[in-house]
Amino acid sequence: MTGKMKFIALCVLALCPAWAFAAEFDGGVLSPLWGVPFAGLLLSIALMPLLAPSFWHHHYGKVSACWALAFLVPFAAVYGASLAGGQLVHALIAEYIPFIILLTALFVVAGGIHVRGNLHGAPGLNTSILAIGAVLASLMGTTGASMLLIRPLIRANDNRKHRAHVVVFFIFIVSNAGGSLTPLGDPPLFLGFLKGVDFFWTAVNIFPDTLTLVGILLALFYAMDTWYYRKEGVLPVDPTPDTARVGFDGAFNFILLLGIVCFVLLSGIWKSSITFDVFGTAVGLPGIVRDVGLIAIALLSLKLTAAKVHAANQFGWDPMIEVAKLFAGIFLTIIPVIAMLKAGTDGPFGAVVRAVTRADGQPDPAMYFWATGLLSSFLDNAPTYLVFFNTAGGDPQALMTTYAHTLAAISAGAVFMGANSYIGNAPNLMVKAIAESRGVKMPSFFGYMVWSGCILVPIFILLTFLFFR
Repeated sequence: MTGKMKFIALCVLALCPAWAFAAEFDGGVLSPLWGVPFAGLLLSIALMPLLAPSFWHHHYGKVSACWALAFLVPFAAVYGASLAGGQLVHALIAEYIPFIILLTALFVVAGGIHVRGNLHGAPGLNTSILAIGAVLASLMGTTGASMLLIRPLIRANDNRKHRAHVVVFFIFIVSNAGGSLTPLGDPPLFLGFLKGVDFFWTAVNIFPDTLTLVGILLALFYAMDTWYYRKEGVLPVDPTPDTARVGFDGAFNFILLLGIVCFVLLSGIWKSSITFDVFGTAVGLPGIVRDVGLIAIALLSLKLTAAKVHAANQFGWDPMIEVAKLFAGIFLTIIPVIAMLKAGTDGPFGAVVRAVTRADGQPDPAMYFWATGLLSSFLDNAPTYLVFFNTAGGDPQALMTTYAHTLAAISAGAVFMGANSYIGNAPNLMVKAIAESRGVKMPSFFGYMVWSGCILVPIFILLTFLFFR
């Protein structure tokens, strides 16, 4: 065991004896400096791949762990191992583990479906694939839909001279906006589901917003892709020959996707009084059944999917491992940030709370939409959703009824504006990496933001006046 591993083990062991005695704490007494590890980790995610790509590629997990320890160790020293350990266990058991299990199940099952054959990337076909992806994103998650469709879309356009715009709009629509209607669609909504938001609440309350956004994006894409297509034509020789009929290999994984939907629905509908105390964190039986079922589905997919299907999809664990390691650090370092925001206007982040609150004390949906969205653009949309969910009171029943307009704004901001940068949503970087591995010259971090700034921001301004005033 290395010295660093021993140090981490000692820190964990120091917390273990007191986990069962964890208690809530008042975020109002915290200094804003407790948010430094969270900000440091998110800045590392944004900047280190640009400034030190080789170091980041090999050590991003260690960077995430170091920032997590930069919060946990001082917090345990100042407030006690009992409180620190209880917060650690709650973040892992109640939020992080269910979140990662769902993402992994969707990633594995979608990776077992290969779309064979060679499509031809004309504007009409490309637009149709994006529209299909938008629908699938809410059924199998933005991660699942992105992993299923990005490879055949790139293959269909490998005889085009300019392809980057196709992938950029794919990220806008499939990897983000399309996942806004169910907890399966995007991680923020799944976290809301875990907090008590009804499964179909978002489908009912932000469907018009989603339809407007996706409709405008599809129309803009069709116009732009048609212009490129007529200007440049296609290459003389298609790199992908028409050697096989278009179809699906590993199609049984679609049944497994239905199984994922059923387990998630079951955990929301099934109410059970049976709970288990895990070092101070209550874990309900429906959640356990859901997570065990999702793990079983992922293992079944791995066992039954032929090796040639995984090979054809270039399936590998690197994207999922990166997401798991980075999100572990995010879920831990965000603990004091959420606590400080929950303290309200008298807490350390009172200015943020006041910015989203009207003079009469009522929440301002337009400000929630933009505050949630802008932070989701850079701070990852899942924890940002949690921050503003708690800022708005954190009571799912009140937010679904009295303050439904506010919850709709938070949900839309977190999902829609995750497309503003590569780090806004987990599939964004996955899609970028796959595209670049297939020879697509993607925009840089800031180049991508030029695209999102010119295309998405004006649409978000329109949505504000249409739905959140």
